[in-house]
This record gives sequence, structure tokens and C-alpha cells, in this order.
Amino acid sequence: MEAQMQEPEYKETKSPEATMTDINNQTGTITKIQPPVETQDQLRQYGEQVSRFLATLPEYLGNFFNEYKQPLVSIGLILGAIVSVKVLLAVLDALNDIPLVAPTFELIGIGYSAWFVYRYLLKASTREELTSEITTLKSQVVGKDD
Repeated sequence: MEAQMQEPEYKETKSPEATMTDINNQTGTITKIQPPVETQDQLRQYGEQVSRFLATLPEYLGNFFNEYKQPLVSIGLILGAIVSVKVLLAVLDALNDIPLVAPTFELIGIGYSAWFVYRYLLKASTREELTSEITTLKSQVVGKDD
């Protein structure tokens, strides 16, 4: 069993016009792309619609912001806090890679903790002072007087 394959027949032509004619005769007619039908009036109407939209956009955005001011500010603060924490962690990680910086930070932390215990936690009078400072700070942040 032998498979027989037919070779396609090619016509040799000498001019490009004859080649295009042969292609049109073999495959059918080639349709030409029509020019766009939009006129200047339609383009002007589209431009006016876009202009009206852009003219009312600041008013719309202002009303939207005034209506949803508190949630937008809250979301912005949350996103800002997340970005700040990520940047802070990246900086600390970069500093930890430097030799002798991590042990130095640990010594500073131990020293500050010892000072804080000595200054505020050993005596009853200094503990009362710390409590009053915390209460004052809390009332300033929350906005209520206890």
C-alpha cells in the first residue's frame, strides 16, 4: 500500500496583476474595507458627551467623598498603617543583616527596660504618676474626660 500524494499545481505568471487576478479567480473575490461611516457630527456628539462627563466629574467625586468621608478616611488610615508596618519591618530586617547592629539594639532595649522599671515601677508614687500620665494620654486620644 503506497500513499499517493498530489503536488499542487502552480502557474507561473510574469506580472503581479496577473497573480492577483489568478488568486481572485481561485479563492473568490476580495472584499475591500469600507471607510468609516462616522461623520464629523457624530464625532462632535461624542466629544460633547465626554466634555459633559468630565465637567460633572469633580462635582460627583466631591459629593461621593462628602457622603463617604469617614469610611474613606478609615480605609486610608488602615492602608497607610499596613504600608508603614511593612516598610518598618523591611528596614529592621535590613538592619539586622548588618553585623553588630542587632546586638546593639538588644542592649539598648535592655537598658531602656531597666530604666523604665527603675523610673516608674519600683515605688508606689511613681506608679501613680505613670497611671495619671496614661489616663491623660488616653483622654487626649479618645477625646473624653474620665
